[in-house]
Amino acid sequence: MRLMQHKREAYWFYRFLSIFYDNYVNPLFWTEEMRDQSLELAQLDEPGLSVIDVGSGTGFTTQGIVRSVPADRITCVDQSPHQMAKAKAKSDLQGCTFRLGDAEDLPVPSDSFDRYVSAGSIEYWPNPEKGIEEAYRVIKPGGRALLIGPLEPGNWFSRFFAELWMLFPKEVEYREWFERAGFQQIESVYVKPHWHRSRTNQYGIAIAGIKPESTANPASAAREPAVVKQEEMTWGRRLKMIGRVIIGSIGGFIFIPIALLGYLYSALSGNPAKKSLNRHQIIALLVIVAIIVLIIWLS
Repeated sequence: MRLMQHKREAYWFYRFLSIFYDNYVNPLFWTEEMRDQSLELAQLDEPGLSVIDVGSGTGFTTQGIVRSVPADRITCVDQSPHQMAKAKAKSDLQGCTFRLGDAEDLPVPSDSFDRYVSAGSIEYWPNPEKGIEEAYRVIKPGGRALLIGPLEPGNWFSRFFAELWMLFPKEVEYREWFERAGFQQIESVYVKPHWHRSRTNQYGIAIAGIKPESTANPASAAREPAVVKQEEMTWGRRLKMIGRVIIGSIGGFIFIPIALLGYLYSALSGNPAKKSLNRHQIIALLVIVAIIVLIIWLS
């Protein structure tokens, strides 16, 4: 598994990432345009829907859901109390139900929701297929599940740091996991930020499927129940966790300057974003450009 594809490591990673997640990460890698395009597959315009947002984080995706579904009909689940605290503070999410929980073992009864949404969470799941089976379990027959996640990068440099950091599944894996869980009428769209320039490799995918009227989950029925063992936190395990968080965080944070430079290149190429960089991103971009200039000057 990748360095951040562990529950304890992801918990501590988001303990610090939550401080600047909304200012640096979402506006670059998971934009409003991407969110709105993806949520169209969830078909949230039907009246009276109940929605579970899994891996809801700071509530960015939930803010898109709440435009169509009343807040008191939305349940947000995340394993990070630090991310969740950011979501709870947002005025448009007052009324949502917030629950700490594991995407692979959701703390809700079966057949509870009309819609399941999960964005930018699967890459941290140790067992993504189990997480998708949980999506199938918790929605009602006839309900729809939507999952948004990254795709494996095409060039070797991005792929090396991506796979060092977290899970980047192939498109075929997403579809196979949905099919094995029991979903039908599966459909998908590609999503990307405007600065992503590759013509041969897709950036991310939004994939949705419908739970048929029969509630049997073929994947779960064929599999023996998993025995969950609590991992003993020895000093060796603690040191391993600290190392993974540090190295994995470095691998992840490398994508921030890549995205900022891609943003700058797009603007200079006559393809500016619909939304300007915020103050935090502008400062980060200036620092990156200054470092590059300094390196060139010293070389």
